[in-house]
Amino acid sequence: MYASPTSVDQVIVVGEGTTDRSNIDRSKNTAVIAPPFGSPESYQPGSGTALIPQATTSTSAGTATGSSTIYLPPASYEDGTPAEDTSLTDTKFTLPDGLYYSDGSLGRLKIPSLGLSVKVYEDESLESLAKGAGHFKSTSCWDGNVGLAGHNRGVANHFGQIHTLENGDKITYTTRLGTRTYEVFYVGQIKETDFSRLGRTSENMITLITCVRNVPELRWCVQAREVQ
Repeated sequence: MYASPTSVDQVIVVGEGTTDRSNIDRSKNTAVIAPPFGSPESYQPGSGTALIPQATTSTSAGTATGSSTIYLPPASYEDGTPAEDTSLTDTKFTLPDGLYYSDGSLGRLKIPSLGLSVKVYEDESLESLAKGAGHFKSTSCWDGNVGLAGHNRGVANHFGQIHTLENGDKITYTTRLGTRTYEVFYVGQIKETDFSRLGRTSENMITLITCVRNVPELRWCVQAREVQ
């Protein structure tokens, strides 16, 4: 003989009553891969790369995949309008395969006054920063404002002394697209959530960002313009 049931929860049957629940999407196809820790995208709600790609729709600004809008780097930023990208990658500035060196690096950063010469790798992930400097993938890879991040302590403390730079100090950046020399015009502290200095610019410049030792809510920021 069976015992009496103990559950008093109401059983809901799909489609029963006035509300038809049969068309509710209960799958996990909207899951996303979180952006790199500390990146500009990590502070934006709903950002990340779709774990399972959704149907794509074209927009006036580019091609949307899930919640991401993807851009190719234009030849220049004079008109402020990025070119449309159909590669469906998760980076806003898609890098051509031929831009990488055989070791996977994107280029080399040199600051003579600091005796610094370090390779640059794509994205600002911990893996990239452990090897050298990391390129903010939300910034241009060449024309306009190139954003780079680096550690300020530990074994890979490549940016540990950038706060000692002075206006007029030179910075060089070499990629397969050529070599550019920049002149420092700004050295200061910014909030960790302030990414305004990584915005696109019509002039060629480079922006370096690292942590402020023992002050987690601040970052050192160095900016330099191309020497004409």
